[in-house]
Amino acid sequence: MSGEKYTTSNRFIHPNDHRTVTAKKKSKTINKAERWQDVDVHELAQLEINQRLSTDEKVRLYTDMVRIRRFEGRSLRSYQAGKIGGFLHLYEGQEAVAVGTISLLGADDHVITAYRVHGHAIAVGMDPKPMMAEMYGKYTGCAKGKGGSMHMFAPDKNFWGGHGIVGGQIPLGTGLAFALKYQGKKGCCLAYMGDGAINQGAVHEAYNLAALWNLPVIFIIENNAYSMGTSQERSSAFPDCLAQRAEAYGMEWDTVNGNILYDVRAKTYEAIKRAHDESRPTVLEIFTYRYRGHSVADANAEKYRSKDEIIDYKDNKDPITLLRKQFIEEGVLTEEQAKEIDKAANEEANEAAEFAEKSPFPPAESILDDSYWSSDNKGQDPEIDELNQGRFVFEDGGIFDK
Repeated sequence: MSGEKYTTSNRFIHPNDHRTVTAKKKSKTINKAERWQDVDVHELAQLEINQRLSTDEKVRLYTDMVRIRRFEGRSLRSYQAGKIGGFLHLYEGQEAVAVGTISLLGADDHVITAYRVHGHAIAVGMDPKPMMAEMYGKYTGCAKGKGGSMHMFAPDKNFWGGHGIVGGQIPLGTGLAFALKYQGKKGCCLAYMGDGAINQGAVHEAYNLAALWNLPVIFIIENNAYSMGTSQERSSAFPDCLAQRAEAYGMEWDTVNGNILYDVRAKTYEAIKRAHDESRPTVLEIFTYRYRGHSVADANAEKYRSKDEIIDYKDNKDPITLLRKQFIEEGVLTEEQAKEIDKAANEEANEAAEFAEKSPFPPAESILDDSYWSSDNKGQDPEIDELNQGRFVFEDGGIFDK
């Protein structure tokens, strides 16, 4: 497997059919990203899948990562100003994961993820304006104001959201893979989860079915080390490598440096080939990091990890900074171009916020839209109409019936 080329002294090795763990015992204070410091970026750049990228495509990937970063920053400002209600789970620090994996997808490939959804949404090509409007709860939002920050969907882009139940999207992603196989299509589903989801029963049920039925699904663990606020060492048995659990189901697995776009693309490409050509599942554990708390409401974000750890990551491991340096070295990008890209991304994010500000809230009469089939399709089935489904009973006893 390709991963064998890039093993390090403290990396998880999986040569051929026998996967063994050679990782050194870690101190509980060591950030998981430390193990990836000696990845050879230049060697990764020479891989065929990365050599295929044109200069324009590389600039596009870098641009999308910056767009995600600036969109999230603008979202935070809006949340702090009281414009966004509920929760807000930011993707800052993890941009190379969504952009790198999704950059490899074709027409019959699908994406489903958890509630830290904005990065994936931009990576699949969603417009930031309806995304921001959705977070504002506005009628021009991508879910007409009913989904909010955690529930964004774009069926036209094979993007199936944004799910708030921890691990709940993984059986759904497995189902998408089943549908692709059933329909005879050469595609796959990328099903993302955080490291906190790995201990959910539904995840293991999905693993079992994916392996049993040989489904073209790629389970991607975005391991930012702290789940909702508890370190892996305290929450997961054998915390050094969550992906190795795939062996219990006979699935292939690999680990990835989520700070390096080229590594993300290389390992994801191998998994996609396996899904397309062999209809076999894979578990990828991508080590990454979130700069903010679990959500913006996470008041303990700097209590279960140190400020120095966060600063070190931003200064030395930031995926956007590393990619900019790499592309400048390759002659793909200049510092001036990078500044222009950042400026344009800022403007785009501000325009999205302005669009959301000016957009209307959903009208009262739309309260049942897209909630009940019987409400959206009155007159289609007299028997269902007779059952009065799709009516909303208010607390005062009044009934709203379209």
